[in-house]
Amino acid sequence: MASKKDLLQRLLKGIETGDADAAAVVNEERYIQHNPQTREGGPGLAELFARLSKTSPKVTFCRVFEDGDFAFAHNEYDFSGLRAAFEVFRFEDDLAVEHWDNIQRLEGPNPSGRGMMDGATEILDHDKTEQNRALVRAFVTEVLIGRRFELLPKYVDDRLIQHDPTLVDGRQAWHDALGATGENGVRISYDRLHRVLAEGNFVLSICEGARDGVHSSFYDLLRVSDNRIAEHWNTVEAIPPRSEWKNDNGKF
Repeated sequence: MASKKDLLQRLLKGIETGDADAAAVVNEERYIQHNPQTREGGPGLAELFARLSKTSPKVTFCRVFEDGDFAFAHNEYDFSGLRAAFEVFRFEDDLAVEHWDNIQRLEGPNPSGRGMMDGATEILDHDKTEQNRALVRAFVTEVLIGRRFELLPKYVDDRLIQHDPTLVDGRQAWHDALGATGENGVRISYDRLHRVLAEGNFVLSICEGARDGVHSSFYDLLRVSDNRIAEHWNTVEAIPPRSEWKNDNGKF
């Protein structure tokens, strides 16, 4: 029996190969689409694949994880331009029934010379999955949403490896970015935590908020080591206004 990781990769690789069998991974009758720019169900997925096939797409899996009924991946896409992406699927009876994603233009390297997709890939500490999930949930709740930046040392290693394309390594740079203000007030605002997915030492938090006053979704992948966040990858995507959505399910 194929793992949920394998099913996710088979489905998304179909974007590149045009393999009709990729659609067999989806329960078209029950498929719920949370990408606001894609129509509902199997027809919306087929329409998306057909559109992307015209761009000579390339799909590169950098990290793939499994968490209960969910599989999630950190991918690099080339759709007439490079993109960094997180893809999340929920499965029932080995078929994908729900999908979320967060995609932004690939940028970088950052001032520390790191790209958005490079860094650690090995999944360790499976026995600590729930411990690491709880740590990241507390970090997001207290620090990112609660804006208690004085607690960063409790959760984040001082030598943090940073893959955000605008930041240097280290805890202080992240502290300064999270607390920065601009013309519209706080530049980055985390307002609501929607989901925390985890496998071993990797944890993905999915949040809603605003960047520079624009309603946005924040996906943050965090690698935990010795009870501290040691490495950080992310994507930030503006959420289109409701009038532009092609389905009624919402981003989250």
